[in-house]
Amino acid sequence: MLVTTVALLLQAVTTVPSAGLSANDPARPNVVFFLADDLGQRDLGCYGSTFYETPNLDRLAREGARFTNAYAACPVCSPTRASIMSGQWPQRTGITDYIGAAAPAQWNRNTALRPAPYRDRLKLDSPTLAKAMKGAGYATFFAGKWHLGPEGFWPENQGFDINRGGHDRGGPYGGNQYFSQYGNPRLEDGPPGEHLPDRLANETAKFIEANKDRPFFAYFSFYSVHTPLMARDDLKQKYEEKRQRLGLEAKWGREEPRDVRLVQEHTVYAGMVEAMDLAVGKVLAKLDELKLRDNTLVIFTSDNGGLSTSEGWPTSNLPLRGGKGWLYEGGIREPLIVRWPAVLKAERVIDTPVSSPDFFPTLLDAAGAKPAADQKLDGLSLLPLLRGESLSDRALCWHYPHYGNQGGAPGAAIRRGEWKLIEWFEDSRVELFHLGHDLGEQTNLAAQQPERVRQLTDELHVWQKEVGAVLPTRNESHDPLQPNGRAANRPADNPNKNATK
Repeated sequence: MLVTTVALLLQAVTTVPSAGLSANDPARPNVVFFLADDLGQRDLGCYGSTFYETPNLDRLAREGARFTNAYAACPVCSPTRASIMSGQWPQRTGITDYIGAAAPAQWNRNTALRPAPYRDRLKLDSPTLAKAMKGAGYATFFAGKWHLGPEGFWPENQGFDINRGGHDRGGPYGGNQYFSQYGNPRLEDGPPGEHLPDRLANETAKFIEANKDRPFFAYFSFYSVHTPLMARDDLKQKYEEKRQRLGLEAKWGREEPRDVRLVQEHTVYAGMVEAMDLAVGKVLAKLDELKLRDNTLVIFTSDNGGLSTSEGWPTSNLPLRGGKGWLYEGGIREPLIVRWPAVLKAERVIDTPVSSPDFFPTLLDAAGAKPAADQKLDGLSLLPLLRGESLSDRALCWHYPHYGNQGGAPGAAIRRGEWKLIEWFEDSRVELFHLGHDLGEQTNLAAQQPERVRQLTDELHVWQKEVGAVLPTRNESHDPLQPNGRAANRPADNPNKNATK
């Protein structure tokens, strides 16, 4: 009871309306925020995919803006999700790895470092995007994946009026997984065979219709396209025929210590991407039906890069290097599409680098609300970009003191302008890339640019100190003569290497 009372009080003080803007001002936009899971930037047609079909998202991009340099705050899910919810870098929330990853005391892999500790829940006294929107007079709704803490820390405890499907798990791991029966404590089962992305789209559309006469914030956080890799039979068959028609075959490269997929031709994954796109289309159709399109701010993005080096190896992120779990561009560069016809001109392409903490101040700005006086926001409002203006110059930084399941190692990175530096914690090795000339991060310029390395490294270290970044420690049990604990995707390294689908 005490926790509930405190949470309600916090919701009431999280935001205050801007001067001259009442809580019932009809000019405030509705907000629909789509967050995909493990979707790579190159997995959409509007970002270059020729195998996966995403007509609804491609249309959304034509009707609004497509960002080419949008980033997740972390190469794995929970930290990015916490960053979106808090408006802060993951290091401030303490959630720096996916919740459920092994803690340092449980670490039994033969790696040079022992990963840093991390927080396994988003604190209840944290300001959240949902509390902020609720405090600004919005009806708030959550559908899909949460993965920000155990029961008592779920969406309904963090400012959402309604929760459909959000709990502690990082994937649809109960029941029949992507098909009813779901075994989800926050989602009633549908008829046998019902498909999860379609069900969540129906729940979102239902909420929009029920709240069409007041400002609403609908946060549709897909379980798709996270493992388990499962697709509708008709979509799987469609892409198997397409794969054969195009003559596509699996090709593999190497991102030590893992294989990396080089061709998008995984038929099940393609079906999952299309089902996600169809769900987006259903929600957009409801906005059109209710004539809410013009003053609804729609945002679509992902929580980390596409899965290319592990767990089924379902996609390729080329020309981006690496994928989920890596600090290379394939692990952190995301699709970001924004549509708001009342403010944003169609067919915009925005090249300014942006990141996950920017969504919180953007939505507050759109809603005419301000953060509480003592609330620290790390992001910048993107509304100036939507209006055709510019943002102040800044660097974007990452700090991932963990070993990803996908083969990546602990490290940190900074991007300023076209330059990107990665510092690897195992051996203090530094890589420097010019993304404008080398998007695939193939040519390390650190030796040729010592002064730039020094400047970027110093700036990165200042940022790490400012946000309270925690470093990994040496692993006393590490045996360099034994196999590297990064190498294996347990229980086996790439069982699909010789498969084509």
